Amino acid sequence: MTWGHNVDDEVAKDLLVAFVEAGGTLVDTAAWYADGVAEELLGSLLRTAVGREELLLVTKAGIGGPADRNAIDTSRRTLLDTLDASLARLGTDHVDLWLVHRFDPDTPLAETLAALDYAVDTGRTRYVGVANAAGWQLAAAASWQAAVPGRAALVAAAAEYSLLARGAERELIPAAEHLGVGLLPWSPLGRGVLTGKYRHGVPADSRAASTELAPFVEAFFDARSRRVVDAVATAADGLGVPALEVALAWVRDQPGVAAPVLGARTTGQLLAALAAEHLTLPVEIMQALDDVSRPPVGYPERAY
Repeated sequence: MTWGHNVDDEVAKDLLVAFVEAGGTLVDTAAWYADGVAEELLGSLLRTAVGREELLLVTKAGIGGPADRNAIDTSRRTLLDTLDASLARLGTDHVDLWLVHRFDPDTPLAETLAALDYAVDTGRTRYVGVANAAGWQLAAAASWQAAVPGRAALVAAAAEYSLLARGAERELIPAAEHLGVGLLPWSPLGRGVLTGKYRHGVPADSRAASTELAPFVEAFFDARSRRVVDAVATAADGLGVPALEVALAWVRDQPGVAAPVLGARTTGQLLAALAAEHLTLPVEIMQALDDVSRPPVGYPERAY
């Protein structure tokens, strides 16, 4: 998301090469990121730094437009035009997974899903899914697709999910598990807060120090979040690993999770995050972190 915004070409190249060399395969982007510059940058690196066949490319459509970059539009015309523009910027004839970036209350669901079917039928994407959906939206879309043979099945749902953002557990994650849809948690480090770097102030080079992203990060500066961050730090100290490894390992090992989607601004950050692959949290720590971060869930998600 930060490529073409506060990650330049050389750093992006270093990140992508390091990721592939570490065995990474899935790279997530969107037409909306940096108004298309992120896709252009990734496309250039697919021609010069790594091979297209080495990656599973994920991109998204449905947010942004010439007049309003935050507008939501999942009409058939807009989705397919956006996908074609994404493919041109990426320099490929297909992506591996294409997601509807957000549901549009002004577009009939059948029209949105027809665009996904067409994208698969014409080879523009191999698989399709949704992002930022509520549980009922995922269930409605997946059920519609499953009702008639030949429609493109939804295989993935991207949602914010971390020890600081567990709202998806109320309805989205149970729906995804029931439907066999893989979860792609974004911001698994709680917008960077779970790394512990904000425990004693705001670093000058952090997202919270920028005018644009500060409100996004500061949402997790409340008392509850501080308790969770302290618990992660305590677990990390006991295990002798960085806090971000604990936070990532917790997300990775939750039911239904296919792959956490994380952003890194430096190669050092990326390699530190990838080190979590070697960590398995003890059951006692998983339980303690679950206890301190569990959101209130009751009726109707759970019966009486």
